[in-house]
Formats: sequence, structure tokens, C-alpha cells
Amino acid sequence: MEQSNIIVRVATKADTHYAATITDEMEASAKARGTGIAKRSPDYVAMKMEEGKAVIALTTDGAWVGFCYIEEWSHGKFVANSGLIVSPEFRKSGVAKEIKKRIFNLSREKYPEAKIFGLTTGLAVMKINSELGYEPVTYSELTDDEQFWAGCKSCVNYDILMSKERKNCMCTAMLFDPADHYEPKETTEYFEKNSKLYERLLRIKQLFRKKDGKGGNGSGGGKPRSFFSSFFHL
Repeated sequence: MEQSNIIVRVATKADTHYAATITDEMEASAKARGTGIAKRSPDYVAMKMEEGKAVIALTTDGAWVGFCYIEEWSHGKFVANSGLIVSPEFRKSGVAKEIKKRIFNLSREKYPEAKIFGLTTGLAVMKINSELGYEPVTYSELTDDEQFWAGCKSCVNYDILMSKERKNCMCTAMLFDPADHYEPKETTEYFEKNSKLYERLLRIKQLFRKKDGKGGNGSGGGKPRSFFSSFFHL
């Protein structure tokens, strides 16, 4: 894909020299938002590039623009599109959406039967995910792989996650199930219709964190019958 002078493609071993720049920006961005991420090392990001499980965006003259990678969980039953990051000077250009599309398609190519999920604190990422066919879900529908949850230990919100027995946290969980999913047109329309509610609920989550580091009670179990259900498990 090419957008003016930006190319979005699968990363290769030749791109590993961008790894430190990418992880530095991931950390800086999380701190600026006041949210947490599962910290990744440059070596880990480089490994994803070498495995062909990452997407990178570059200008035609080689400047780094953005990045995202695939993680496999529960023996390939679940995959996550993680670490989406865009260089500050290229934000709000539409490149994040193109990266998400490419990493989603790459995930479908490599793991056609896997459920694809993500955790996000951002309304913009929720919108992009909705356009791909993801829907908000409760944490109970995500992988139970202990290694995945261990990756949250470096997140500033980890204590909240554990205090809620991993049933909910500051992030919103979103899932695409290839065997049982809404069409992208449906999820997009639903998101657009209810975006104000989503925004309000995300703000409530942030308010709870700032107030006392605690949310409400969560509960797991089953596919939500509506997109609202997972948001009320704050």
C-alpha cells in the first residue's frame, strides 16, 4: 500500500535497525497518554520482523512512520495485533488505519482460524477495529494464556487488573472471531451510532483510575448480545 510518500508493508530482517526507535516511541506515547502498555524490548520487536509477523510503515526515503506486530497465544487459537504506534509527525494522517488493515489481513493469512483480539484505551483504535469487524467483548472471551497476562506486569494499570481478578481493567477488549462475527458494515454502523456512549464510558474508566485506582465489578461469560454489555463491566 502506498499513501502519497508512505509505504505500508510486511517488515523483514532488513528493518530491524528501526527496533529501538519503535520501542522508544511506544514508551513515550504511553507516558504521554498516562496509560500503560506491556513493554517490549528492541530485540523482541526485531524478532517479530525477522519472523514476518510485523507490519512497518516508512516514507519512500526511509524515515520510520509506524509499526504493529502479531503475537500468538493459546497454541494459535488466539492472536493479537499489538504495539500499534505511529511517529508523532505522521499521526492523524490515516496511516494508523492502513497499518491496522495490513496487520489484520496478515493475521488472517497466517492464522485463518484464530480469534484476533486487542486491548485498547483509545477511541480512535476502537473505531479502526470496528471497521475491520471487531466487537467489544468481556475479558473472559480473551485468551487464558498466562504468558499474555504476564505481559501486563509492566503496565501502570496492572494493580487494577489484578484487583479485578483479570475480569476488567482500563483497556477495552475487542475481538474478531472468524467463526462467529458481525460484518464490518454492521460493526462500523454500530460504533458510529454509539460512539458518544463509548467515549463517555472510557472517560468514566479514566475518572475511576484517577480517583482511587479502582473500577466497578466485572463479570465474565459468553458472547455479549450487544456491544454495550462489555462496557458496563467497568
